[in-house]
Amino acid sequence: MKREEFIKAVSSKLKLIRTEYGITQEAMSEMLGISKKTLVETEKGRRELSWTEVIAVASVFEKSEVLQGIMGGDSGDVIHALAFEDRHIQYPPTMGGKVWWRVIDEKNGIRLQQNYVTGHYRLLDENDCRLISSFDRSEVEEYRDSLGRK
Repeated sequence: MKREEFIKAVSSKLKLIRTEYGITQEAMSEMLGISKKTLVETEKGRRELSWTEVIAVASVFEKSEVLQGIMGGDSGDVIHALAFEDRHIQYPPTMGGKVWWRVIDEKNGIRLQQNYVTGHYRLLDENDCRLISSFDRSEVEEYRDSLGRK
């Protein structure tokens, strides 16, 4: 999938995503930081969202079944793949959770941590690189278990 295809796909399903969440055009436009006019024009197919607007939709509505259906799962993975396309990057290591994080458990060098402030969870590998973050502990644990490291 190319960036243009991603933008077109999300733009074309914007109204469906909004109705899936049961929110008004006013509420959605406010949540996304766009005008109601922009939202209406996009829902009517008169314009497409910009790259940054699509990222906002994918971030705010990441649990949308409509969005997951377009992307074949987690839209964050698609965003990262498109954003870093043709660029080889190395995610910087974290500080290892020395300040904001408590370690819940550690198995084979993989640490499950919870943020003291927000309560969300993450996994860090043995190099302190983030593998996954979520407010759903079971999702993080399932991901860890899928790595085959117990």
